[in-house]
Amino acid sequence: MERPNYYRFHQGEKSLPFTAEEYETRLAKLRVEMASQGIDACVFTSMHCVAYYSGFLYCAFGRPYALVVTGEAHVTISAGIDAAQPWRRSYGDNITYTDWQRDNYWRAVCSVTGDGRSIGYEADHITLAQKALLDVFLKPKRLFDIAPASMQQRMHKSAAEIALIKAGAQVADVGGYAIRDAIKPGAREIDVAMAGRNAMEIEIAKRFPDAEYRDTWVWFQSGINTDGAHNPVTGRKLCHGDILSLNTFPMINGYYTALERTMFSGAVDDASLGIWQANVAAHEYGMSLLQPGRSCAEITEDINQFFAERDLLQYRTFGYGHSFGVLSHYYGREAGLELREDIDTVLEPGMVISMEPMLTIPEGQPGAGGYREHDILVITKDGPENITGYPYGPDFNTVT
Repeated sequence: MERPNYYRFHQGEKSLPFTAEEYETRLAKLRVEMASQGIDACVFTSMHCVAYYSGFLYCAFGRPYALVVTGEAHVTISAGIDAAQPWRRSYGDNITYTDWQRDNYWRAVCSVTGDGRSIGYEADHITLAQKALLDVFLKPKRLFDIAPASMQQRMHKSAAEIALIKAGAQVADVGGYAIRDAIKPGAREIDVAMAGRNAMEIEIAKRFPDAEYRDTWVWFQSGINTDGAHNPVTGRKLCHGDILSLNTFPMINGYYTALERTMFSGAVDDASLGIWQANVAAHEYGMSLLQPGRSCAEITEDINQFFAERDLLQYRTFGYGHSFGVLSHYYGREAGLELREDIDTVLEPGMVISMEPMLTIPEGQPGAGGYREHDILVITKDGPENITGYPYGPDFNTVT
């Protein structure tokens, strides 16, 4: 039996998150960048870039995947274990590589790029081992890091992307209300989190009947577990007077949205109330600053000053917001659009960014716990448009 190194296995109908015109527009912008840098072919290896330019969100499970883009072709490269699913979920062509011989992945990539060409690759993603194989199989004439240019492109959302992100924000709100309904003394964090996750997955399936459903999750934290923004869910049982942190994360076709709220179970003490109200005030102030023409660093400095005047800056734990798009807790990051001191990016219409100030008061101090509010805002020529609907603040989120 002759066993090929790679082949095409196409069956079923294609089902994509966006129209063909949307993908052609993205690829056209990429090819302009390629031409300006003299790049013959791009080999994208990250989940976020492959998904952004093709629609296909791969599941690696220890195997490499790619999207190869040349001046004429755009081809996803996938493992045989996935059969025709990558083709059905990719805009354009797909090649399946086999396990019969080691490094068939690179042979499949080379069948599209050719060897001795100028290659664009993601220096912030490819491993040292895979980079060495790229050099062996593609024999590149020149190499270019295409990741920064791709990130810049992804930071500016199309109308279709903004529509999807708005739907995701609405789904996050659904999860928030389900979590609020599930809060009661004695309930475990995991029980409350499951209520929010289940509500969101049902809502996503209703709104997007042709999507693939994966990766939607909740972080619901209580008591000391609220001190970090990314603390996983535990089996801790809620007690009367606990500080709570609601965090819902619906995932739709690789696009991430979020809702995050400070809450209290039963009652909030005076010290905690004062810190909560200060963080809410910073949140509202921060949202008002998200104007086109202002830089991320300038906005960050203004909020820093706000907290410093209230003797709270020392309790700030991370940046004040970040971009949205094809990203998740384990892939993607548009690091050029984050509200931090070292980011000079200027806000422009079409960008989507969160405002999420957080204060962490150490255990043993009055008001101990982590306080965080989080809304998603679309930058327009007239200012920020808040697309998060779930209320924030003590009036609604002290749950009795």
